[in-house]
Amino acid sequence: MKEYNVAILGATGAVGTRMIQQLEQSSIPVKQVKLLASPRSAGKVLQFKGQDVTVEATTPESFDDVDIVLASAGGAASKQFLPEAVKRGAVAVDNTSAFRMDPEVPLVVPEVNEDAIAQHKGIIANPNCSTIQMVVALKPIFDVAGLKQIIVSTYQAGSGAGQTAIQELDDEAQQHLNGEPMTADIFPVKSEAHHYPLAFNLLPQIDVFEPDGSTHEEWKMVHETKKIMLGEMNDPKIKVNATCVRVPVVIGHGESVYFEVEDNTNLDAHKVQELIKHGDGLVLEDDPAEQLYPQPINAEGHTDTYVGRVREDPENPGAYNLWVVADNLLKGAAANTVEIAEKLVEHDLVRVPADYYGKE
Repeated sequence: MKEYNVAILGATGAVGTRMIQQLEQSSIPVKQVKLLASPRSAGKVLQFKGQDVTVEATTPESFDDVDIVLASAGGAASKQFLPEAVKRGAVAVDNTSAFRMDPEVPLVVPEVNEDAIAQHKGIIANPNCSTIQMVVALKPIFDVAGLKQIIVSTYQAGSGAGQTAIQELDDEAQQHLNGEPMTADIFPVKSEAHHYPLAFNLLPQIDVFEPDGSTHEEWKMVHETKKIMLGEMNDPKIKVNATCVRVPVVIGHGESVYFEVEDNTNLDAHKVQELIKHGDGLVLEDDPAEQLYPQPINAEGHTDTYVGRVREDPENPGAYNLWVVADNLLKGAAANTVEIAEKLVEHDLVRVPADYYGKE
């Protein structure tokens, strides 16, 4: 059996540490693992399958003799280093937004568009966490009845802003409980002028604002959904509208998804439940009589996507509601990234084509 040298870029972050765990549990035969991060994290010692591995500062030469790169170190680092990795013969799966909308880079959720992996030129993009769980939930419905429109409102956990954001949320909660003023340095967006506490609060801003008044997170959900499900980021076949809200939950995104199908023949809420129940990567939790529905606190630590509150819109035939929950750091990031790498290995696609990404 062929074995692979795997590098994890951003190994010390909230997603990177989970990538290590997911890689340990994966079907990928790993010959050697290399943990890469910024110079300030170099020298830290982490473990892979019980063995100590020292974190190295990332340089272009770090990717010599590497077969697969799993990246989650921020968009700037991905843009700087992943083309270098590909040039040296590695295939990279990137968890940042750096390459998602690049027409040369497949944007992949294995349960939804696994075939797109074969189109890679050395880099494959992992979608936004909130997009991933929504398209996984809608995929079995899309296959049977098509989709005309999606309207989604997200309830996104603080951990989506990174490891330091988790600490800020914890600190704010303690400050509030102590009767002290809450201090905010990260939320809603670290680079913005104004910061507001997330603890005991809701923030209807994730990422920067676009000229039309939507946030970039909302823009991403619209165009990533189209690229994943239709193959083109501006395809008008499915109308998508998103409102994204940061909530004081540490891990686990919730989403209220309203959608209209193209063909409502033989479809009702029960049929939608059955499609979800048997969908790839989905768990149906939907029993109002027992107050059973997905909750972030229960999804944490799991790689499935949980769906409940399935119901028809009584005033709009062919329209339905779902409540969708997933661990944003696992299914929304680390697990999806490793799943893509597993598919690369399974289909013998761990090779860089002659017309690789960024070739001059």
